[in-house]
Amino acid sequence: MARRAQIIWGGWPGHEPERCADVIAGMLEDDGFSVSVSGDLSRIAAGETLASDLLVPIVTGEMLDDLDVQALTGAVRGGLGLAGFHAGLAASFKASTAFRYLAGVTFAGHPGGIIDYHVDIARPDDPVMAGVEGFDYRSEQYYLHYDPSADVLATTRFSGQHDDATKGVTMPVVIKRRFGAGRVFYSALGHSAAELSHPQARLILERGLSWAAR
Repeated sequence: MARRAQIIWGGWPGHEPERCADVIAGMLEDDGFSVSVSGDLSRIAAGETLASDLLVPIVTGEMLDDLDVQALTGAVRGGLGLAGFHAGLAASFKASTAFRYLAGVTFAGHPGGIIDYHVDIARPDDPVMAGVEGFDYRSEQYYLHYDPSADVLATTRFSGQHDDATKGVTMPVVIKRRFGAGRVFYSALGHSAAELSHPQARLILERGLSWAAR
């Protein structure tokens, strides 16, 4: 039986959530998932969503009711996979402390905006990163606050050119972690739908989505 994935999109249109949702749906379908896509944020804690194998919220900003966060948290503890990229997870429902605890990653800034930077592979032994070598990337270099329990799979180093306070900081780009019986995966790459075609970024995301799923 095919694993079931729910993609919920919404929030700030600058991140092209609907177009990104279509791309992610294609990735998951190619991996054998049965996929449902919705722009209705109220479905994020619906029974069908919580009973799925994977939830991918492609949402920047917005609000999430405390009871919905509790239901979602319980579902992930029970085995629902949770995965996101760029603003999805890191900048989803930022006013909710409980969601921040669940997501394990929070967007804090991107000094310089769209810039060129390098991604280093921290865990070449991990199946998500197998065969992937370090690569150059052009996008927002995300400065994150992240859960110390996370396994860091890839990193980037800040030059300090755009903010002296970041000089020499090594920041996670790709992380994964366990949350009860569930798995949470996050990649900072993918500011727009076009970026999801970057070969290494796409491969990492495809593998991460599959890893997170129940």
